[in-house]
Amino acid sequence: MEAITIKDIAKALNLSTSTVSRALRNSYEINPETKRLVMEYAERMNYRPNPIALSLKDSKSKSIGVIIPEIANHFFSQLINGIESIAYNLGYHVVIFQSHDSYEREVANTNYLVSRKVDGLLVSLANLTTNLIHFQELMEKGLPIVFLDRVPKEIETHKVVADNFAGSYEATQHLILSGRKRIAHLTSPIYLSITTERLAGYKQALEDYGIPFEESYVKYCQYGGKVVSENEAAVLEMLNLPEPPDAIFTASDKLTTGCMSVLQQRKIRIPEEIAIVGFTNISVAELLNPPLTAVVQPATEMGQQAVELLIRLIEHPERTTEFEIRSLKTSLIPRQSSAGIL
Repeated sequence: MEAITIKDIAKALNLSTSTVSRALRNSYEINPETKRLVMEYAERMNYRPNPIALSLKDSKSKSIGVIIPEIANHFFSQLINGIESIAYNLGYHVVIFQSHDSYEREVANTNYLVSRKVDGLLVSLANLTTNLIHFQELMEKGLPIVFLDRVPKEIETHKVVADNFAGSYEATQHLILSGRKRIAHLTSPIYLSITTERLAGYKQALEDYGIPFEESYVKYCQYGGKVVSENEAAVLEMLNLPEPPDAIFTASDKLTTGCMSVLQQRKIRIPEEIAIVGFTNISVAELLNPPLTAVVQPATEMGQQAVELLIRLIEHPERTTEFEIRSLKTSLIPRQSSAGIL
């Protein structure tokens, strides 16, 4: 079966090829009803744009570079699913690189993708990235970049994040209402956007419920839980405090699983002695022992919205008058790890 073309769609719907072409590009020049007819017919007939023809026509590669800390993290794999689902239907290929939370690898990945002439970048910053010059220089030269999840304050562009403040507030509030008073927070490097936002939500919940904030109850892990010894040391510091915590709110998948591992090795009962809530999209949360209470981020939707914003920048740069920061709601799923004190 031969692939359907724009001419075939135009003939079937009694439209001009230019109208069909603009409708498929989601052009504002085409009325919504015509767009709907074209999109529905194209989907039904399994129409797919020819990326080679498109790139020859408009001097674009029809490819998007994605740089994330790691694919083996369930949150980031969901993010990629969201990105690819939209990009593919709009005729773009996605090229994915992992920084492994290394600044040097992030820079190398960025340089390679630019050398391959991608039309734009989607980026979630590495744990160790504090210098943003490699992105700033590219944006000054006109390369569209959209940041998601871990975003820089210093760069003005579209950004898509989870509502980290509200998610952390809800997690901390949940622990307070379950009867906990000494709530610790195990988190990532202080300069990451997700760290400062989640810390702020944690602090605000304590304040609202009249619980004093204790700096000793907050531990920052430079490598975000990826280095086992660092994670273990942070948890042990908490346990060795004169008044150890009766609950720990963890800020990522690896911090959560590492924390639970240390507690279990030391035969500390969860949740009887220490309750746990994680900020995580880990796929096996309900299979952990005990099942994990978790703040879940809408990762797939974040990826979809980020790539839509990027493609809008790529295809209609002249129509961008101001940049958006989209903050998507999180949800708290209570499970046994934070069960209330009897």
